[in-house]
Amino acid sequence: MSGPLVGIKVLDLTRVLAGPFTTMILGDLGADVIKIEQPEIGDEARNFGPFKNGFSLYFMSINRGKKSVTLNLKSDQGKSIFRQLVQRSDILVENFRPGTMKKYGLDYETLSVEHPSLIYAACSGFGQTGPFSQKGAYDMIVQGMGGIISITGEPDGPPVRVGTSISDITAALFTTIGILSALHHRSVTGKGQFVDVAMLDSLVAVLENAIVRYFTTDEIPQPLGSRHPVITPFEAYASADGHVIIAIGNDGLWKKFCEHTDRKDLISDLRFCTNAKRTEYHSDLYPILSDIMRQKTTDAWIKDLEEIGVPCGPINSIDKVVNHAQIQAREMITEVMHNITGTVEIPGIPIKLSDTPGSVDTPAPNLGEHTTEVLTDVLNLTENEVAQLKRDNVI
Repeated sequence: MSGPLVGIKVLDLTRVLAGPFTTMILGDLGADVIKIEQPEIGDEARNFGPFKNGFSLYFMSINRGKKSVTLNLKSDQGKSIFRQLVQRSDILVENFRPGTMKKYGLDYETLSVEHPSLIYAACSGFGQTGPFSQKGAYDMIVQGMGGIISITGEPDGPPVRVGTSISDITAALFTTIGILSALHHRSVTGKGQFVDVAMLDSLVAVLENAIVRYFTTDEIPQPLGSRHPVITPFEAYASADGHVIIAIGNDGLWKKFCEHTDRKDLISDLRFCTNAKRTEYHSDLYPILSDIMRQKTTDAWIKDLEEIGVPCGPINSIDKVVNHAQIQAREMITEVMHNITGTVEIPGIPIKLSDTPGSVDTPAPNLGEHTTEVLTDVLNLTENEVAQLKRDNVI
């Protein structure tokens, strides 16, 4: 293993997406992640497609590099083993509904008495407090409640989900930030703490412009298609063979664009002379620019506009993304070898560190693949003791 978190031990009780994505990041950065799963069942994501040779590639993509230990936390022996693992861990991450771990007697208040340096992170739908804390949540539900669907899609169109599980992923990123912040605090004080992150909170936090626009204008933001709410032109236009995105963020670039397209008259047009005016008169400007942009192919526009410094780009389909020269150069597609699936291509690590780079070294584990290894190496149990735990349905 390599990375800045080498030596950090993570006990991972998470399932599906937000929690596993959090612990995946920690593992990519060098932490040793032990994933605790229910015997014979495991993480629900193991049943989510697509599959290769019967193994979930959904599970593979966000559980690489982890060790899988099966443990029945409803049994007294299972709880005892878990507490022993906690004593040897720096970080515990779970994404159960609030109160679940307390029922097992394994909540932060209990565990921190025995292990005060423990960093305990709980990532849930609505957080540990508030009237909705006990409700379950899935990404689509939070996208709706958190307002992001209300500003996504075309004007007057039906509700449109953001094309990735943005609520889960955003919560995972904030949970990771919280954990690393707590880890730094512990390095100074020696004391751990509780990290409480909610999917709904996380999504509200990234609404940025929509929220300040509402409080400033008292107008409720609406879907705008691909356009930016306060910068114009800043959206996708149809080209001769597809679409091209232009992002003209200041009046100087606007002048260059107009000169390049032989439309100097637009520079002095009072409706379009400033960004604020262009945004105000977007409905007048859009058809004019649409006619201009249809005159060339996407590649031709990108070549021409890049020469004059106007930010622009294509709308790539996923096949083009994964094969793009920039993506390849940044090693954002990596391969892992698994004994069931064979070679699998998955996303790489977006955090590039100069001195302690992370790495993707091993695939996602089979269910319970490392149970014996962890119990014998970490807790010093004998193979006979492990076999008895198996017979007792503890592991």
